[in-house]
Amino acid sequence: METHSLLKNLIGITLDSIEYDNLSIARLLEASQSSLKDAQLKGLSNESRFDLAYKSIIQASNAALQANGYRVLTSKPGHHQTLIQTLALTIGTDTRTLITLDQLRKQRNAIDYLGDIVSDAMLNELMSQAQMLSIQINEWLVTNATGFLRKDK
Repeated sequence: METHSLLKNLIGITLDSIEYDNLSIARLLEASQSSLKDAQLKGLSNESRFDLAYKSIIQASNAALQANGYRVLTSKPGHHQTLIQTLALTIGTDTRTLITLDQLRKQRNAIDYLGDIVSDAMLNELMSQAQMLSIQINEWLVTNATGFLRKDK
């Protein structure tokens, strides 16, 4: 089954169809870069830096989804998980990376809701993943964004 059909099956469940909008995608990517840059500020706690790097991943994932003509329904539980899982369909993210990103999502929940502490290693892993995802999305956009999936609408 092609990517567009798989995403289309999620409309009304976890996704909504939207018009492709270069400006919205660019704003999300700029916000993602800003969050990632702020996450590198050494004067912040590891927890704050982790939040910012995680936010960068969510913003970048949202840009990838919107570049494919969809947005996540934030009114539904699990929208961060949906954003991460759809990376396989939107930009072809490999399974190993998806598993790592999902583990970091779960860790973020433990930090936010249970008060877990962020180790240097955990922070470094998340920042590395955020940087790699940013590169992957930008490369994908350069190659695919001009007319990708819009011809079917």
